[in-house]
Amino acid sequence: MPQLNKSSSKRRQRGGDFLAVLLLLLILAGTGWWWWRQEHAAKKTPARPVPAAKPTVSVVSQPPLVESRPPAQPKPLAAVLPVPPPLVLNTNPARVVVPEKVPAAVLEKAPLPLPEKVLEKAPDFSLPVRDVLEAQVALARHTISPGSIDGAMGSQTRAAIAAFQRSQNLTDTGVLNTNTKARLTLDVPLFTTYTVTTNDLARLQPIGKTWVAKSEQSALDYESVLELVAENAHAHPLLIQKLNPDVFWTSVAAGTILKIPDVRYPEPQGRAAFVIIHLSGKFLEAFDVETNLLAHFPCSIAAKVEKRPIGELHVAVVAPNPNYTFDPAVFPESPEAQAIGHKLILPPGPNNPVGVAWMGLDKPGYGLHGTPGPEQVGRTESHGCFRLANWDAAYLLKLVWIGLPVEVVP
Repeated sequence: MPQLNKSSSKRRQRGGDFLAVLLLLLILAGTGWWWWRQEHAAKKTPARPVPAAKPTVSVVSQPPLVESRPPAQPKPLAAVLPVPPPLVLNTNPARVVVPEKVPAAVLEKAPLPLPEKVLEKAPDFSLPVRDVLEAQVALARHTISPGSIDGAMGSQTRAAIAAFQRSQNLTDTGVLNTNTKARLTLDVPLFTTYTVTTNDLARLQPIGKTWVAKSEQSALDYESVLELVAENAHAHPLLIQKLNPDVFWTSVAAGTILKIPDVRYPEPQGRAAFVIIHLSGKFLEAFDVETNLLAHFPCSIAAKVEKRPIGELHVAVVAPNPNYTFDPAVFPESPEAQAIGHKLILPPGPNNPVGVAWMGLDKPGYGLHGTPGPEQVGRTESHGCFRLANWDAAYLLKLVWIGLPVEVVP
């Protein structure tokens, strides 16, 4: 009996040990499974990064929100209108330099220039001059007149080239050299056209040959289409004839289209500060307050040295398109004048003895004026006044003012 109880006690002890081991294994297995699940879940679902700020995208169907602001107040009119640039009296815009050798066909076939206001800035046509005719036209566009444009190199053209060189701070040689050509360019084609109108033809009338006959006319206007067109083009009549060889000048009809140099003086941007007349060079120059050249024009001077005033004079009177008082006392060498014996009033017109403009000086009997013979300006001499081509006198009239200093130098 005691043996049986001892054996049974041992069996119960072994059974309890087995259960303890089994329980331990179950705990370990459960712990391992939980750890494996956690690791496996971490690998399948990585940590989500913190999202960056998304850029704002405008969508056509739904535009982005706009912060509410009070309505903008309308700007005053002065702030809307463009501010005008400051007054600049000397305008020598920079030129684009292109190769000197340009086929003549480029100039001949280039489109006609646009109206002046449209063409004020940046045309795509800029060619250095190549010959005397091109230089004369380009100079005239700078209000530096070579006299009547004729394509020939003479004293007036050389003086104009020298004036341009001085205005560009070049050595004033009067020679059309490479540096001068690079600065002196054509920004629109060399030639344009002129269409003869019925009004042009209505102006034509013969000019009387005597002082009395002239005083009896209604006007001293142009005698021919050739004369009218040549003055409009600042050109010599022979050049106009050469450019239009097929025209019968004695019977030009309205609607006739003529080829002429395209010369247009720019509108002045201010008045002149002073004028200098060079007797030896037979030219007149107008300057602004900063001594920038505004205009250079050939002029005729008195035939007699004692009638050439030296020193400072002043503009005393200005008259566009004036009549002319013929005084026989001014022409003592003329038998016709002495035979008339009294003053005559001649009507206005380009063939008036003082042309289309008169600027009287404060020395009695002296003035700046136009002339019926622009081709003779600077080549023949006067009784004392300073004669200019009509187109130059008309432009100078826009620059002068009563009291303007006019310095006459030898």
